[in-house]
Amino acid sequence: MAAQVIKCKAAVAWEAGKPLSIEEVEVAPPKAHEVRIKIIATAVCHTDAYTLSGADPEGSFPVILGHEGAGIVESVGEGVTKLKAGDTVVPLYIPQCGECKFCLNPKTNLCQKIRVTQGKGLMPDGTSRFTCKGKTILHYMGTSTFSEYTVVADISVAKIDPLAPLDKVCLLGCGISTGYGAAVNTAKVEPGSICAIFGLGGVGLAAIMGCKVAGASRIIGVDINKDKFARAKEFGASECINPQDFSKPIQEVLIEMTDGGVDYSFECTGNVKVMRAALEACHKGWGVSVIVGVAASGEEIATRPFQLVTGRTWKGTAFGGWKSVESVPKLVSEYMSKKIKVDEFVTHNLSFDQINKAFELMHSGKSIRTVVKL
Repeated sequence: MAAQVIKCKAAVAWEAGKPLSIEEVEVAPPKAHEVRIKIIATAVCHTDAYTLSGADPEGSFPVILGHEGAGIVESVGEGVTKLKAGDTVVPLYIPQCGECKFCLNPKTNLCQKIRVTQGKGLMPDGTSRFTCKGKTILHYMGTSTFSEYTVVADISVAKIDPLAPLDKVCLLGCGISTGYGAAVNTAKVEPGSICAIFGLGGVGLAAIMGCKVAGASRIIGVDINKDKFARAKEFGASECINPQDFSKPIQEVLIEMTDGGVDYSFECTGNVKVMRAALEACHKGWGVSVIVGVAASGEEIATRPFQLVTGRTWKGTAFGGWKSVESVPKLVSEYMSKKIKVDEFVTHNLSFDQINKAFELMHSGKSIRTVVKL
């Protein structure tokens, strides 16, 4: 099959706001510096839902969504040297070419090598490998894991331990790595710190886990859904609070609870009002707030400059600051050695034809992560 078109099932988003449709698609063979992967498992993330809703300005249709997946290399294009058929892999929405000025700078993980074409839903040569019913179907985030086979750039692949369970480590392709890295890479939480995590979904739970691994002495979970509190405590939260239980702003509540504010806060909802609260809950002089959640297009953040003048720092993170190709295999190893949790994030498992139910579970707040097995 290596040099042939593969016919397989994929969940196609034909237009914004409509459920995904399971279709037979044709997946072209990989061109130079590309890899064709058989996807074994994929999870559904809020970013997929954001694009499907039509609110994403970079969202184009028809498209095959999905960016939290894991699989096996089926074939490689010419010039691919670091990967071969049979390798166990995680596709990466942030690549690591190792050559651009971003890759060469230790301060960032934001490789820009294929950013422009990836944002347009195309492979680096400006074309797509997917067709369905005679129409070109676009790629998504350089990964398109909602397909039994996908084609990705060779710089967008992490080769991982072949013994790793793919229906679990697929989550390291986005959410868990993002929240965990926000704590250990971006904030660099220190032992004994007081931390607050706003939003207790998958990313927020991963941030709690990162704070705990880093040795935080007190971790406060904040969410308006109290059903999420028990699980947050299992991940390491020492206490959880609901902003709706208080008459005053949540940042004031946190300042009182912590004798002046938290050392580190993490915003994991994508709500700009929460971003402000997370910053203002930080301690004067040294508090650091990390924006992890992705706000809707066109949103802006606000606070009084005095908050920053008096020593607070506002930061942001993408994929937890991990340089992807080199870091994801290490994260898989940390999971295999039980340093970090992954299984505990999976609340539901569904078959591929039930993929729309995974979106329903996410919107209902009943799931942390739903894994779809292809």
